[in-house]
Amino acid sequence: MLFNSYQFLLIFLPIVLIVYFLLNKFRLTKISTIWLIVVSLYFYASWNFKFLWIILASILFNYFTGLLLTGKICHRINNKIILTIGIIINILFLGYYKYTNFLIENINGIFHQNFNYMHVIMPLAISFFTFQQIAYIVDIYKQKIKQPDFLTYTLFITFFPRLMQGPITRGEEMLPQFLSLRTKVINWKNLSLGLFLLTVGLFKKVVFADMLSKWAVAGLSQIDSLTMIESWITVLSYTFQIYFDFSGYTDMAIGIALMFNINVPQNFNNPYIALDIQDFWRRWHITLSRCLKDYVYIPLGGNRKGTFRTYCNIFWVFLICGIWHGASWTYIVWGIMHGIASIINRLYKLLNIEMPKFAAWLITFVFVNISWIYFSASSISSANKLLLSCLNILNFDLPKIYGFDMRFRASGHSWEIYPLIIIPIMIFFIFNNFFRDKLTNFKPKPVYTFYIVFMMLAVFYNLVKPDYSSTFIYFQF
Repeated sequence: MLFNSYQFLLIFLPIVLIVYFLLNKFRLTKISTIWLIVVSLYFYASWNFKFLWIILASILFNYFTGLLLTGKICHRINNKIILTIGIIINILFLGYYKYTNFLIENINGIFHQNFNYMHVIMPLAISFFTFQQIAYIVDIYKQKIKQPDFLTYTLFITFFPRLMQGPITRGEEMLPQFLSLRTKVINWKNLSLGLFLLTVGLFKKVVFADMLSKWAVAGLSQIDSLTMIESWITVLSYTFQIYFDFSGYTDMAIGIALMFNINVPQNFNNPYIALDIQDFWRRWHITLSRCLKDYVYIPLGGNRKGTFRTYCNIFWVFLICGIWHGASWTYIVWGIMHGIASIINRLYKLLNIEMPKFAAWLITFVFVNISWIYFSASSISSANKLLLSCLNILNFDLPKIYGFDMRFRASGHSWEIYPLIIIPIMIFFIFNNFFRDKLTNFKPKPVYTFYIVFMMLAVFYNLVKPDYSSTFIYFQF
């Protein structure tokens, strides 16, 4: 079940909301919590029922670890040992399902062996819920949060709006909300703002991301035959596709959670206007960045162990970030690229030379685009070919830009360019900045009804197409 599906929008979400608030109206708060847990697990299991026991086992293990850390079960074991064992088991759990075959593939390649691959299917969202639970037991160990009851903890992990792709939330910001009586009563402002955010996210995904995916998929499927211009159109298409796809999902998640009076942290802040790579990571996937900082960078020593150690820590953080994203060398290279770029950025700042803002933006934006080549490609060799094609000025061969036609010659098929790719990019900046300003001091007004109706019409116009089928890029993580 997807956020951008009829089943979710017209059946699942309305029923869940109505039943939840009716149960709370009759003061059946515990039953309403159980209701949210059940529907969240159903939402997760609708993809593959076999995955259900995996997330339940992970929840039970980490809740039990929390009980050990708080001394509610046994006082004799050192908490540092419990925490270390808990983190290791979580990492092994994630590693088995996500990286086993990747490890076998590399062992076979390096040592010329022929080990058989394991019949392992990666559960959806395993990176997200595992990382969130590691953060939870660390916070319990540091006494930042108190151990909640089991139902509240289970809801914290499984809450369906943010279960599949985040944002990655912390216990200290979410657990009190699940326990608060204010979240049990209908708040019409939250409902209207939540619906507005849901609509904005759907519009980003269904209209922008899915439109751009046609260009990205077409280009990535025939890298060998692309001209320089076609290569850059492919790269730019993916750059904006992944933004609209992931930020669209995040907007939907935040909006749906808000309908239940739950505030989920923001995850994006115009990342493509960043003036350096550090600024980019303060704007892109914000909740992942803060988790990597708090639970990886600082424990490694942060910037407290000298300059060289600081740069090493930065490198390790981004390497882990790449590995977290997927079991492929393309993700690892992508993480290494961002780690090296972050170190270079820090070294440049030591020179105290102020770069013109446009130049700083252009360098950052071009680097981010080049790094997305490795993130999106199926292999390192394919990424290298696409990068070389982007730089090959001898293969310029301008497409029919003014006729709004571009031909990927390998397939002999043409697509309308909408026109080119300039309009979606322009819309991106206008759209993002306009609605961000509106959401700062949101008040339900008739004009927002017009926005919602307009965007929903555009969304359903695409959803009714017989050939419409689209998942989210980050589902694979």
